[in-house]
Parts: sequence; C-alpha cells; structure tokens
Amino acid sequence: MRVAITGATGLIGAALGAALRERGDEAVGVSRSPGPAMIGWDPKQGFTDADALSGFDAVVNLAGESIAGRWTAAKKRRILQSRIDATSAVVRAIGSARERPRVLINASAVGLYGDRGAELLNERSEPGRASEFLVGVTQAWEDAARAVEQLPGAEVRLGLARFGVVLDANGGALGKMLGPFRMGVGGKIGSGAQWMAWVHVRDVVAALLFLIDRNDCSGAYNVVAPHPVDNAAFTAALGRVLDRPTFMRVPKLGVKMMFGEMGQALLLDSQRALPHRLLAAGFEFEFAELELALTDLLG
Repeated sequence: MRVAITGATGLIGAALGAALRERGDEAVGVSRSPGPAMIGWDPKQGFTDADALSGFDAVVNLAGESIAGRWTAAKKRRILQSRIDATSAVVRAIGSARERPRVLINASAVGLYGDRGAELLNERSEPGRASEFLVGVTQAWEDAARAVEQLPGAEVRLGLARFGVVLDANGGALGKMLGPFRMGVGGKIGSGAQWMAWVHVRDVVAALLFLIDRNDCSGAYNVVAPHPVDNAAFTAALGRVLDRPTFMRVPKLGVKMMFGEMGQALLLDSQRALPHRLLAAGFEFEFAELELALTDLLG
C-alpha cells in the first residue's frame, strides 16, 4: 500500500510511518519542505501539485498546531484554523486526484465530549458544551473532514480517529510528567477525580492500521484504551512503575494560575471515554491496562 501522512514527523506520524514501512508498505510524508519520500504542501494554501495524492491507497491526516502552551487568543486561532486549513487542503487534493485514495483517516480527539465527569462516553455520546474551546475545535475539525464524503465521483471512506492522551516515553503528556515524577515531586492534580482516556502509542498505531485496512470501518472511533482511569489512579500507577513517592499535589487553583484555560481543559476536565466501536469491530488492544502500558514504556 501507498499511504500519505500529514504530520508525519510528529509523535504519532513518525510511529505510524515506521510501522507501515516495517510491514512492507510505502509511507510518504507531506511537508512544507518536500524531498525524498516527501510531498510538498502548505497547509493553508494546499498541495504544490494538485494531483499529489493520486495513486495513494490511503491518506492519514494528523496535521495541526500543538495544543500545548498558554491559550492566548492568537494561539487559539492557530489551533482551530490550522486544523480546518490542513483538513480542507487534504479534501481538495483528494477531490482533484485522477486516481483517488480509497480512504481518509483524519485525526480528532475525545476533547469533543467536553468535561463530563464520570459519565461513560462512547462514539454515540453527544458533544460537550459549545462554550468549551476544544469541543468547538474538534467539531469543526470533523466537519472539515466529512466534506470528503460529499465529493462527486468515486466514494472515499472516512475514519475519524478520536485520540485520548497518547502515552509515549519520548514525548507527549507522559514525557512532560516524567521529570517531576522521577524527582519524587509528582502527585495528583486537583482532586484527582477527573477521568483520563489514555492509550499506548503502539495501540494508536495498530488502531490506525486497522482503520486503514478494514473496508467496513467508517465514521468515528475513540482511540483510547478500554480501561480509563482517574488522575489519582494514574498518579499512583506511575509512581509504582517509577518506584517514586507521589505525595505532592497540584491544587486546582494552581493549575489555573500556571496554565490558564489550557490547564483546565487538559489537566482538570474529565473524559471517561471507551473504544466501543473499535472493540465491536474486533480490534484487540496490546495494552488494555495502564500499569502494563507504563511498565512497557518506562520499565
């Protein structure tokens, strides 16, 4: 198979490209700096070659401004617009391809559900409150991707991968936590009761390959482990794996003072999301339990 990947140098994109090549497929990155095994594009303006995606079997769109960092008004505009622009550019390129890819897998996030406490969430759950920033971003992101289903001509299958917190020792949320936890000053955030939909990076890659390969899989899929945990349980598990104390606590007010709206959304909001549709389709997680995942990554 030939698979084009936007965001190919990011945590998920790099791991996906390596997995595709390992199984004998061709993974081609999409980049502002085209070169060997790279297609040129500008996420705002589109692809350098209007027929750039012709002949690919699949496209995986992972492009978008990082949500890390203080959410100023300008930062929030970049987070939203980068996702709409990149996704729209991909859809336009698929529409103009002489030989269209058969599937588009587009990134999304469980942030769509908003702050929902201990409510069990699956792909049929309603989005969160429109006033929550990430809810609006993910809705607009998914709407931009759904435009591929309206293209005239050959049908393109769409999969929406709603990622939870992706665990990788070399980056992402876990990478940022390791410093304080290894120094013995890690601890729960706020009350610790907020739920965390986590997933091992290898299961993320396996799920993306599953969605690429399975012609009967379309629509939204929560790409999260089947056993979410609350922040207190996550903190305790990480402390056990690292053999470090976890008696420190970051108060809710401190999170809001240090990180503002981003801290509320990423550290205090609660999403108890389940991978209902992946499991129903027969996908098997390698790391269904948190401590097993952390031990694999850090042990």
